[in-house]
Amino acid sequence: MSFEQRLLSWYEKSKRQMPWRKKDASPYEVFLSETMLQQTQVEKVKGYYGRFLARFPSLSDLAEAKEEEVLKLWEGLGYYSRARNLLKAARAIQEKHGGSFPEDKESLLSLPGIGEYTSSAILAIAFHKREIAVDGNLIRVFSRLEKEGENKDKKMKEKCRLFFLDRLKDADPSDFNQALMDLGEMVCLPHGMPHCHECPLSSFCRSKEDGSMLSYPPKKEKNIRKVEKRTVLLIRHKDKILIRKRPDRGLLASLYEFPNYEGFLSETEIRDKLSGLDIEGIHEIGKGKHVFSHLVWEMKGYEVAVKNRDISDEAWISKEKLFKDCSIPSAFRFVLRQLM
Repeated sequence: MSFEQRLLSWYEKSKRQMPWRKKDASPYEVFLSETMLQQTQVEKVKGYYGRFLARFPSLSDLAEAKEEEVLKLWEGLGYYSRARNLLKAARAIQEKHGGSFPEDKESLLSLPGIGEYTSSAILAIAFHKREIAVDGNLIRVFSRLEKEGENKDKKMKEKCRLFFLDRLKDADPSDFNQALMDLGEMVCLPHGMPHCHECPLSSFCRSKEDGSMLSYPPKKEKNIRKVEKRTVLLIRHKDKILIRKRPDRGLLASLYEFPNYEGFLSETEIRDKLSGLDIEGIHEIGKGKHVFSHLVWEMKGYEVAVKNRDISDEAWISKEKLFKDCSIPSAFRFVLRQLM
């Protein structure tokens, strides 16, 4: 059997069952699922995907949505720029392409949030075009198959794309791409020993011959994340809670947050920060930690009871409205637990 035949035969028996994986998947469904799956585990995405599609079953439904509602549905998935770009792309497709996904790479790449990988995935999976969607899984499989030690990302991606494109002969590009995705997730594992005894491509694998699988792809130096200490305040006045909206650009853009300040503040410093409020009491409510791609927040939380609500540029809302309407980043989960 050929490379392609072995891969597709294995896929037919072993493929994962996922709500977005179907023969007639629309470009919108592929775009939505692939966007959600970026830097997020499959099991977590399943629930979000179902809820999002139930609320916005078509591209036109999404294009008419308010950003706050989209961000609220996205709450907890992280990397919120994905949600904003999803909405921008839907609107751009409505305005510039008559509501239909373009079927060429150049037009897809011109849309917000759609890069080389996502455009190739849409073309291969939804339009069944001869494309290879290269991600970390495919690079790992390719690197081990060929003992490829290239350490420059751009060159590695192109070598990987051409390698698999050369082996895509008669198969549906949709099945071929998804089979490779599953192989990387289920067999040619990123951490620990790959399950070579289960691999349909083991007879083609050069690294398996000498047992050097874990040497490929070559390791990269990890970026050292900056650590920031922050004080987060749960400020209450009777049945209302004080929140604020973050700026439209930058980290966690346009999301709501509890007032927070750089550094671990003392009670005196907290009172200074809230000098416009008549404070009844302050007590600690715990610690939190959140890891971003480039940054770590180490947080201390305090609940602050106040007698008045005289403070500008802030919003006092009920707990019910907070949970129903406001998208709060998971970074503040340790404070949200106090409210549940």
